[in-house]
Amino acid sequence: MSTTPSFPAATILGYPRIGPQRELKKALEAYWAGSLDEAGLESAAAQLQDRTVESLANLGLDAADSSIPADFALYDQVLDTTAALGALPARFADLAAEDGSVGTAAYFTLARGDGQRPPLELTKWFDTNYHYLVPEIGPGTPFAAAVHRLSGIIRRQRERGAVLRPVLVGPVTYLLLAKAEDGAPAGFDPLSRIDDAVAAYAGILAELAAAGADWVQLDEPGLVTDRGGELAAPGGLVERAYRTLADTAGRPALLVSTGYGTAGDPAQPGQALAVLAAAGVEAVHADLVRGARPAAGALQALGGTRLVAGVVDGRNVWRNDLLASLDVLEQLREAGAAVSVATSTSLLHVPHDVAAETALPGHLPAWLAFADQKVAETVVLARGLAEGRPAVAAELQEAEAALRHRARFDGVVVPQVRTRTDALTEDAFTRGPAERRAEVQQQRLGLPVLPTTTIGSFPQTGEVRRARAAVRNGSISQAEYEQFLRDEITRVVRLQEDLGLDVLVHGEPERNDMVQYFAENFDGFAATENGWVQSYGSRCTRPSILWGDVSRPQAFTVPWISFAQSLTDRPLKGMLTGPVTILAWSFVRDDQPLGETANQVALALRDEIADLEAAGTAIVQVDEPALRELLPLRAADQQAYLDWSVRAFRLATSGAAEQTQIHTHLCYSEFGEVISAIDGLDADVTSIEAARSRLEVVADLAGFGYSRGIGPGVYDIHSPRVPSEQEVAGLIETALASIPARQLWINPDCGLKTRAYAETVESLRNLVAAARTARETVSVEA
Repeated sequence: MSTTPSFPAATILGYPRIGPQRELKKALEAYWAGSLDEAGLESAAAQLQDRTVESLANLGLDAADSSIPADFALYDQVLDTTAALGALPARFADLAAEDGSVGTAAYFTLARGDGQRPPLELTKWFDTNYHYLVPEIGPGTPFAAAVHRLSGIIRRQRERGAVLRPVLVGPVTYLLLAKAEDGAPAGFDPLSRIDDAVAAYAGILAELAAAGADWVQLDEPGLVTDRGGELAAPGGLVERAYRTLADTAGRPALLVSTGYGTAGDPAQPGQALAVLAAAGVEAVHADLVRGARPAAGALQALGGTRLVAGVVDGRNVWRNDLLASLDVLEQLREAGAAVSVATSTSLLHVPHDVAAETALPGHLPAWLAFADQKVAETVVLARGLAEGRPAVAAELQEAEAALRHRARFDGVVVPQVRTRTDALTEDAFTRGPAERRAEVQQQRLGLPVLPTTTIGSFPQTGEVRRARAAVRNGSISQAEYEQFLRDEITRVVRLQEDLGLDVLVHGEPERNDMVQYFAENFDGFAATENGWVQSYGSRCTRPSILWGDVSRPQAFTVPWISFAQSLTDRPLKGMLTGPVTILAWSFVRDDQPLGETANQVALALRDEIADLEAAGTAIVQVDEPALRELLPLRAADQQAYLDWSVRAFRLATSGAAEQTQIHTHLCYSEFGEVISAIDGLDADVTSIEAARSRLEVVADLAGFGYSRGIGPGVYDIHSPRVPSEQEVAGLIETALASIPARQLWINPDCGLKTRAYAETVESLRNLVAAARTARETVSVEA
């Protein structure tokens, strides 16, 4: 570029896009239901974009200097990048327009599938609870600049006086996240298409410049992984790709962000940033919350490239230690870096605003910073760096007072909880031999070969949600609400009997969320009213806040499980959420190691399992869908995590008697990477999300020699598609090719909470019918 526009002193990498009142969620679901047309959806999205820009400007970001990112994905930022590249898999090729662009209807077909085509695979975004749609790249996948929707947003905002910074996933990360398209040659690596992708990105940059963008943000968190780090070495693929982009004539200035850890070689922090600077990138971002501070030599090598220092945590909700952050920023500047202040990652991972919470315990709000508060912290730090600490003395004092209050508050440390964890011995983490357990459990349960079950939740209808709201606002009594729940449980149990399922569940109508329900019944947690965070598409969760030592005052799942079991002679599972998932899907205290907190949660669950057993429950499922979610991105750090996470699960479950069958459920994972940990959980039966990946995991399981019960999902519940009996039968056949029939369970991918009853019933009928047909062709000795 001939002249580089100045980079703002304060910025964020992204902002929650679902809306403070979940406006985008409601518009999306109305569009999918057919009650809102495409123009109405785009109008609702544009109104939310306008309000977001205005809100961020009011919080101190300058709407006219590119400090506000344009990350307004309708469904997913990786899907947006797939659409911007026109990179459609062959099975969706007919959806592309003549110019290669992807229209709204096609976009959502990629995300949700249609009657004949499954959608793109859904998996976790790095080590977070956000899910992205996996690109499918083959040797012939088209790449062409087709960034029309984002260009339109930039033009419209520019007309309103706002100069925004478009955001896309960078080319290296995009291809690192991709999988080889079905039919690609064996061993095909999507990264082999880097030159074609970069050429398309150059076209995108030109189009965004023509739309009025001064800066473009390319997110490259793939550089914080082992493989991405290797590619970011001097003279490597990253440098080559970005030299090409930097040479694009008439392009906007480039900010390359590297959140979620240390980019490049961890032993040489900052080297990857210097490589990007040498390639011609005008600004580089470093995550200084989870990543290492760049070394002095790397800072000097940046030259005129601006360092965007991510000192405000984009992934947790605790208030920033402003004094400590200012120390870091001042030291970076003294080392010669031109510094701007930013968040460590997009604020996509946190709720909108603490001020929207009216029912939190009185001590808690002052300790917290949601997205709006984090924007304000970023602005304060930039001002303090530019004008000196006296200019922000009041804000610094307030933050320090909040930190002191938190450290001293009753309940943060509970001596009885600490005494119990300190007294644990190795016996608390082990059960008897799995072979003996399997024998006594089969004697107790008498299950057929290829037993069928579901994962836990059944559809939470509008009626269920209205009843929950009614008891909260007092329009029905607690007794009336509990009778409603008993009626709903009865209906679900009878439905499962009619469908012919072998192991039943109670459907979980009393649970608003699989983690929040436990947080509401454990000490040391608080639940929010409006703390919604996007998980994928229109799906949102409300992570609870784990602020103190954890314990369980009394049994709380037992009454509902016991009631449900009283309705049927078939075995019915007690349903619990595992310790790692409770941590992964909560905002967890940051003042002690996660492993210590996990053991506290595990002991609370252990107490609940003991009470379920005492009530006669024969099967207890302890869900760990997030087991791999917290797995560190670097191989060198992974074993320590797996050690404490597996031990926490075993601490929760190892008090169970041998005749009690312990199930667990895992989802959204590349399971081949953690099979030894799955084996280490020592669950009697493990169900696994597998349908979208066409049961890729079964080969890994067979290769490992996994010997206990396993249920790879044969019904993808994350799409409204109804799999046919033949489709399910094909997946069962695939599973049986690698897994002995005596081990195999037949189940959906995940809980059915988000599905509608009509599609659920039809899908489960097909699942049961396919399982019964398969039973006729196998024996238990197979």
